[in-house]
Amino acid sequence: MSADGAGLPAPRDDLRALDGYHSPQLDVRVRLNTNESPYPPPDAFLDEWTAALRAEGYHRYPDRAASALRAALGERLHQPAARIFCANGSNEVLQTLLLTYGGPGRRALVFEPTYALHSHICRVTATEVVESERGDDFLIDPAAAEATIASVRPHVVFVCSPNNPTGTVEPAETVTRLANAAADVGALLVVDEAYGEFADFSAVDLVTDDRPLAVTRTYSKVWSLAGVRLGFAVAPGPVVAELEKVVLPYHLSVPTQLAGVLALGHQADMAARVARLVEERGRLTTALAEIPGVTTFPTGANFVLLRVHGDARAVWKALVDRGVLVRDFSRWPRVEECLRVTVGTPEENDAFLAALREALTETGVSA
Repeated sequence: MSADGAGLPAPRDDLRALDGYHSPQLDVRVRLNTNESPYPPPDAFLDEWTAALRAEGYHRYPDRAASALRAALGERLHQPAARIFCANGSNEVLQTLLLTYGGPGRRALVFEPTYALHSHICRVTATEVVESERGDDFLIDPAAAEATIASVRPHVVFVCSPNNPTGTVEPAETVTRLANAAADVGALLVVDEAYGEFADFSAVDLVTDDRPLAVTRTYSKVWSLAGVRLGFAVAPGPVVAELEKVVLPYHLSVPTQLAGVLALGHQADMAARVARLVEERGRLTTALAEIPGVTTFPTGANFVLLRVHGDARAVWKALVDRGVLVRDFSRWPRVEECLRVTVGTPEENDAFLAALREALTETGVSA
């Protein structure tokens, strides 16, 4: 057999040209490219979690229904447990939604620019992707979106709010109108709120059993548990029941379920982290506005999108040379010459700002 795998079975034809979804993981001093929390979980949580782990029996499968976790999340969100679906990160939630409501012969509508994994998981699940445009302010025009939904008749509609990579937060009116438009064509509206705790509006309160609306959330950001991989959806009870048919049995491990339940007992720590990062976001945005050669966009997330008035790729490389890693969107359609920086600790943000000023000078963007 040749080294290139000749003779091995071929993947699906529609997957041959598909690239994986990856973010660079470089060994740098300041890593601000993947929107993780810069703060570790509270010591009190870690002590509680590790003690609880010792008391579990690992020769038995985990609770398939994740009953305790769903009940705890439901209590916190003022939703019945029957409307909660949990999985290994919000990306598995999205995949399960598409396995259930997408697939061959079905289509999903996305509003670009937005989270690339929505389209990527669509293609992995053989769901057709239909792209619609956001406005110059990166908001969705509800009237135009309603017309597109009526014309395209998608089976799933994705709205990311706060939107990644722009940080844009959709108002409640837009979400309500899109949910109604989705209902008119028999579609499911999925609002991805991975950064929802940093924004002033959440669609969770709009979820009812008679509205085709699912809201996805994650423990990766404000709960500082990106390494645990836990996400969930708040959706109509009948939708959750369908998702449970599709997801693999016993997919959510005992440690993950325990972490999800116990983290909810540390609400004050979570709220303090959110407040701290929102304050730092304001300080970072103000500082960026004073730097010649860059323009920032309003954000309701834990990151800031900035456009470089020059060669953003060269600026990104110059930042890496100085030990600072941000996300490079400079070649992405609609956000050309843009970089996205995660809000870090005050020390990390200061290091980024100093490196950015040097990088802009080095590349000739600002003198």
